Amino acid sequence: MTSREDDALARAAVAALTGQLALAPKPGLPDPRDLDARSTRREHDSLRWSAKALVPGLAAMAAAARRAGEATPALRAELGAIGRCTEHSVGLAGGGHKGALWALGFLVAAVALDPGAKARDIALNTRKITAFNDKGAPRRPSRGSSISVKYGAAGARGEARAGFPHVRRALDALDSARRAGATETQARLDALLTVMSTLQDTELLHTAGPLGLRQVQAGARGVLEAGGTATEAGAGALAALDADLHARAWSPRGSAGLLAGALFLDSLPVSSPIPAA
Repeated sequence: MTSREDDALARAAVAALTGQLALAPKPGLPDPRDLDARSTRREHDSLRWSAKALVPGLAAMAAAARRAGEATPALRAELGAIGRCTEHSVGLAGGGHKGALWALGFLVAAVALDPGAKARDIALNTRKITAFNDKGAPRRPSRGSSISVKYGAAGARGEARAGFPHVRRALDALDSARRAGATETQARLDALLTVMSTLQDTELLHTAGPLGLRQVQAGARGVLEAGGTATEAGAGALAALDADLHARAWSPRGSAGLLAGALFLDSLPVSSPIPAA
């Protein structure tokens, strides 16, 4: 059974995911502007609806970690089984969020294992969970894992086993932008671009190849180097990047899922202030 605390963690995680979906303009990613476009409205509506289907699975992951009390091979296997069941439920509800599910799932479990930890420490603590292999995982490789092997990218598994370095970078970017006087939307967009600027996004590698990935990373860095989205030059660079990615149908979905993870940790009472790297 899940406790009130488990349910609260799950709802906070889904609130972070829907907060990421509500952010605009996100280059190459679904955002509220889609509601005014017939061609993409259905996708955005579906993503908002299917996000709700994550709550039971995330709560179950938190409960599993709380019962285990420590990272073990048995806990890793249980989290994997819950995650695959949740993927199925989300698929029935409209699909999407696969990357965010696993990022948020491991982070929720890490919070349940150490409720008093700081945000960056929670991200790092996922290494203890993901150090074990999921013996129940399908033997057939996923598209993401196949792309990771093909191009030598860390992928979602590598990100988790490294303690979500891009979630930690996003937390730092949020803190820096807020201290500089950016609005909350601008701070979150800067955090997204920070992730995009270095993440080896397997979705982009699949659709755009290595050259396309480097082009997207360079575009994200260009916005940040122009001063970020709070400046006129940065906002212009963001608009140009957004138009280019939409025209090419390139979508940095991996970055969006990791931003959701950062927003989840940022929403927790223990996450502020964020300790220096």
